[in-house]
Amino acid sequence: MAQEEDPVQLFNMHISHIGINATSDEEAEQIVSKFQTLMGLQRNVVAPVSVFAGTLVEVMRPGSNRGEKGHIGLYVNDIPAAERWFEARGFQIDQNARALNPDGSTHLVYFKDQIAGFAIHLTCDE
Repeated sequence: MAQEEDPVQLFNMHISHIGINATSDEEAEQIVSKFQTLMGLQRNVVAPVSVFAGTLVEVMRPGSNRGEKGHIGLYVNDIPAAERWFEARGFQIDQNARALNPDGSTHLVYFKDQIAGFAIHLTCDE
């Protein structure tokens, strides 16, 4: 595959984090605690919908789940360009699942379709 066809090279794409769906707040805390112990990560709350273990594992609180089995956040260094690249290859963007930064730029955006039960989103956060 040529570099111009490789999103890993084009956009410095890599897994930013994995998202795990919890069925209760207690389960969310238990999952985060296990990843803290396993990987030495710190508990981190970025938004009320989830709790992180470091930046690598996001545990979604009940009612905030994305994807049947969870989600995968893919870091890219240029979200608008990555969106165009993926759309040209048939991956539709879910415009209703776009989160914006205060300056109006995209913080994250989900694809419409899941892969193997996982929602997939692009993000510019590492």
